[in-house]
Amino acid sequence: MKISMMRAPLRAAALSLALAGMLPLATHAASITLYNAQHEQVVNQLAKDFEQQTGIDVKIRSGEGPALAAQLVAEGEKTPADVYFTENSPELMLLEEKGLLSPVQQTTLAAVPARFNSPQGQWVGVTARENVLAYNTAKVQPAQLPKSIFDLAKPEWKGKVGIAPSDADFLPLVDAVLAVKGEAATLDWLKGLKTNSQIFDDDEGVVAAVNRGAVATGIINNYYWDRLHAEIGDKKTQSAVAHFADGDVGALVNVSGAAVMKSAHNVDGAQKFLAYLVSERAQKLMAQNHISFEYPLRPGVASDPINKPFDQLKPPALTIQQLGDDSQAGKLLRQAGLL
Repeated sequence: MKISMMRAPLRAAALSLALAGMLPLATHAASITLYNAQHEQVVNQLAKDFEQQTGIDVKIRSGEGPALAAQLVAEGEKTPADVYFTENSPELMLLEEKGLLSPVQQTTLAAVPARFNSPQGQWVGVTARENVLAYNTAKVQPAQLPKSIFDLAKPEWKGKVGIAPSDADFLPLVDAVLAVKGEAATLDWLKGLKTNSQIFDDDEGVVAAVNRGAVATGIINNYYWDRLHAEIGDKKTQSAVAHFADGDVGALVNVSGAAVMKSAHNVDGAQKFLAYLVSERAQKLMAQNHISFEYPLRPGVASDPINKPFDQLKPPALTIQQLGDDSQAGKLLRQAGLL
């Protein structure tokens, strides 16, 4: 009895401090946990700036998008994640289909054009990048470049193509081909690529091989070439980027986005982080840091000048829904012997 009487005043004092704003009642209210599949250096900058702006600490767990999405599905409502930020929309669509996401605040969704957001308002688009063809300027002349990504599966391109089928960024391209051509034609195209291509672990490996002349061309997202060029400079850059013909599947624009988990421990902090990602401040930080080279999706914020202007891109007319959730893409890559 004596001990409990001594503890009671301590509990009362703690409650008084908490009510006065001097002591948090729940430590998680001052932090969020972010499952991150975006560029770590960029996200670290964003998290630090967000913390300075809001006082909310961001605990980051980084990994590949598909792997983190699968982890979130496995963890379900027991996940420690408050926010998922990833490179490609199919991973977000998978979580949406599984019922694991919370609706995003309307003011956040309204910050970017609706076509880049979840169809059901379950996640928000943050940045975008274009699928392009890197080519070695000593091995291939612009007039010799293919007009369509489908040409790269033809016999004349044997040994002249670099791809990274196990890179998460390759999956949405397969999704796009599947949406346009159907399963049988997509499998034939993938088998043609397997015959013609040198295989690399990731897009960084592809663009580096193209630049040094180990392979004539490579399928990548635009920012991989941008980053290489920024790193080595004009004199050492022996490659360039080609854009596929207007509306060709090869000119696919991929959307990076973020979502709040339905089981988030700090819903308010998570929603604030999504609002921050599409704010003018954060969008300019991403556009001007010379690291990510992705296209900001907030209207009025220009991308890095090394990029072709966003309004001049001519991607295929595919919706977020048509790209799906990567499940069929992975199956076809395995059937083609690329995974």
